[in-house]
Amino acid sequence: MKVIICGAGQVGWQIARHLAGERNDVTVVDKNPELVRRATDLLDVRGVAGFASYPDVLERAGAEDADMLIAATHSDEVNMVTCQVAHSIFAVPRKIARLRAQSYLTAIYSDLYRREHMPIDVVISPEREVAEAALQRLAAPAAFDTESFLDGKVQLLGIRLEEDCPVLDTPLRQLTDLFSTLSAIVVGVRRRGALFTPEPNDQLYAGDEIYVCTRTEDVARTLEVFGKTSHEQHRVVIIGGGNVGLTVAESLEQGPRRLRIKVIEKERACAEKAAEALERTIVLHGDGLSIELLHEAGIASADAILAVTDDDKTNLLASVRAKAEGVPFAIALVNDPSLVSLMEPLDIDAYINPRATTVSSILRHIRHGRVRNVYSVGDAEAEVIEAQVLSTSPIAGHTIRDIDFPEGVRVGAILKGDEIVRPRGGTRIDEGDVVMLFTLAGAVAEVERLLQVSVDFF
Repeated sequence: MKVIICGAGQVGWQIARHLAGERNDVTVVDKNPELVRRATDLLDVRGVAGFASYPDVLERAGAEDADMLIAATHSDEVNMVTCQVAHSIFAVPRKIARLRAQSYLTAIYSDLYRREHMPIDVVISPEREVAEAALQRLAAPAAFDTESFLDGKVQLLGIRLEEDCPVLDTPLRQLTDLFSTLSAIVVGVRRRGALFTPEPNDQLYAGDEIYVCTRTEDVARTLEVFGKTSHEQHRVVIIGGGNVGLTVAESLEQGPRRLRIKVIEKERACAEKAAEALERTIVLHGDGLSIELLHEAGIASADAILAVTDDDKTNLLASVRAKAEGVPFAIALVNDPSLVSLMEPLDIDAYINPRATTVSSILRHIRHGRVRNVYSVGDAEAEVIEAQVLSTSPIAGHTIRDIDFPEGVRVGAILKGDEIVRPRGGTRIDEGDVVMLFTLAGAVAEVERLLQVSVDFF
């Protein structure tokens, strides 16, 4: 597949890294020659320096025979015009644009992106993706990572194991026997910084970060098995009232539970906008690092703090200060992946990486076959792929033990009709089933082949 990626920033870089690693023909375009040089030096990609929206630049990038264009520059308008040029002049079949401004995303203006107007096939909103990730983290406060799959019937949970975990030093094979009615399956383990897929005889140790697939109704019990307790939240403090914080607060207001929410926003205009948009939420104008303002927000009695300003250090320090005041659960928005290693020593419970959420959303629309969902794990170390099994797939009609899955792949769950099936060696995968696969980055290309990768199935 020939792909043009416009924008060599964090998101564009990760998408290029993913696709180039799977032997796609990738060209990166950016107005900054240094970013282009970095991409061509470190990745197996072509590079073109120039403005992505200029027709001659896209021509040099090979737009005449490109299969897909991904516009992920820092400018919404450049992304929109780039898609228009790619459509009108070069007839690129598939165009994906990242758009940030909420006005462009308002539902009543959705007709704007029809083929006869602004021909964008998929619009990705980083702020909405991040807000959804924040809501997922709040829903499972004992997990550092979580994502829904298979129509919301299955959850992927990231759980950090402590010394008091009751199943330490127990082979995973025995867990299946000990908890026979529990649907949980450990599909990934990060130990001393390295992520791997475990074997049935592998044991778990304190300090491991594990990824578990479980039915949504089994989440609380799964957390309990791995030594975590889930506390119901009543009071939430949000640091940052921008697009992300406002979206989260609105969603919590509209949720089934009547939570007490307070938002702290430093910029007056942004605080006033949030106050107008929210009905029951109290909005405070001031610095989220101010201990006096945190006390005014009732931080001592809060069940969770969500720090989602556009400054990583503010988010980290606000979370640390809140934890020092006794808040049991803190979530920080962190753009810089090098800061993630500070989460554990700073006692921050969970983090959200906007780049990873945006990359996951874009990958969902790139993958071939009947791929319904893709989630990028860690720093693009692995993917969780949810896909429908086609009749032409090599795995259709075979039991799991007879399928030659590449090393680094685990089946987490299977949806047969409306029923979630816990995968075992003798479980047969049939045409029409939807499978959830945990796949290390190096095995993604082979997994796509097993799912019958072909442009015929776009």
